[in-house]
Amino acid sequence: MAFITIKKKTIVAVLSVVLALIAAVTTAATVIASAKTSNGITIVIDAGHGGADGGVTGITTGTKESDVNLSIAKYLAKYLQNDGYNVILTRSNSSAVSGGKYNKREDMRARKDILTKNSPDLVISVHCNSYPVSSVKGAQTFYSSSVGERFARIVQNYFNDVLNDRPRQAAVGDYYILNCSEYPSILCECGFLSNAQDESKLITASYQQKIAYTIYSAVCSAFNDDTNS
Repeated sequence: MAFITIKKKTIVAVLSVVLALIAAVTTAATVIASAKTSNGITIVIDAGHGGADGGVTGITTGTKESDVNLSIAKYLAKYLQNDGYNVILTRSNSSAVSGGKYNKREDMRARKDILTKNSPDLVISVHCNSYPVSSVKGAQTFYSSSVGERFARIVQNYFNDVLNDRPRQAAVGDYYILNCSEYPSILCECGFLSNAQDESKLITASYQQKIAYTIYSAVCSAFNDDTNS
């Protein structure tokens, strides 16, 4: 009986320590969370393609565009969230946005529904480009409305300063994600998977992070200009 009593006391003591540690961790987490104040700006990040639709593929490695898009989108989301932005990803894994068996129309409608539900201050669709002439390279932004044009031009300027060895221009693009809502929307083609030099960079985590941080910096600049105007 003495042995059993000692064992029970030991268990109680261990449990007390564990519960104290849990309480301490919970308190710390609460403090950290409360320190992250929202700036009141909502951004939807749309990782292009997904599911059965892999998009274009790398000229050398065959890497799927959808995978590169998702990786850049996640890095971008992290940078923005850490700076107080409210971020919604249209997809956070390799599946299609609509789920289940892939249907292009349903998938695009699902993306539109996310925009309608969240009323974002900005929509950023992340893609990689392809072109029959393999020498064409560089990151480029697209827009379809005047409200998106300003954001596209600012991001393009950052692309030219940080990523492109030859400047490109923001351009009008006839893409569903740009036309399906009234919210400011831009589409970022982060490079050409049909160009071996671009591809070799786009498939690396370091360059994906660099692209994401470049977009993040441009977005912060755009909204800071709004605040100070």
